[in-house]
This record gives sequence, structure tokens and C-alpha cells, in this order.
Amino acid sequence: MKKAVIFMAITFVTVLAYGQENKVQKFNKETNLIEVTDYHDNGIIGQEGTFNIKGELHGEWISYDTSGNKLSQGSYVNGRKSGKWIFWTNNTIKEVEYSNNEIASINGVKNSSRIADNH
Repeated sequence: MKKAVIFMAITFVTVLAYGQENKVQKFNKETNLIEVTDYHDNGIIGQEGTFNIKGELHGEWISYDTSGNKLSQGSYVNGRKSGKWIFWTNNTIKEVEYSNNEIASINGVKNSSRIADNH
């Protein structure tokens, strides 16, 4: 039964990615998660993260602009935003705390270097 569920989850994610040549996916047997890396047209990573076997976003997700600078970083738990997320815009960093998929608080820091936190 477990193998059937995993097969269906992989098939579901594969169907979602059909026709999207800029996406790489693999199933990690150790974490039981589907790892996804999505690329911009120029070959730079656009986002990376994981799905659970139900097809829900689960675990850390990071998004990048077309130059490779981080735009956002945070975690999902069973498809819901959870904990601290960080958003980079120009020279500003915003920290957003999520609780039960809703914004609990927002803190902004101006004139912060993006270079120090790039991947």
C-alpha cells in the first residue's frame, strides 16, 4: 500500500510538471519527500523545495530572481506556511512570522546586504 501511495504521489507531481522543461524532481527515500528544483529560462535556479507524498508543499522553500539573488525563504508544514519567512526586496529584509498559515508579525530591516545571505 505504501508503495502505491508513493507511486501515485510521484505520478501526481510528474503530471504537474508535464511540459515544464525547467523543473527537476526526485524522490528522497530517506526523508520520504519529493525534492523539486525549478529553473528560470536562463538556467539560474528559480526555486527549490520539497513536497510530501500527498503533493503538499512541505519543508524549506527558497525562491531566487533571475540573477540568483534570494527573494524569499521559509518553511511549509503540510501545505501551510509555518514559522519565520524572510523576504528580500532591494536593500530591505522583511521577516514575517506565520502561525497556522496566517501572518502573526512582520519586522523590516533596511539597508541590509543581500550578498551576505545569498546561496
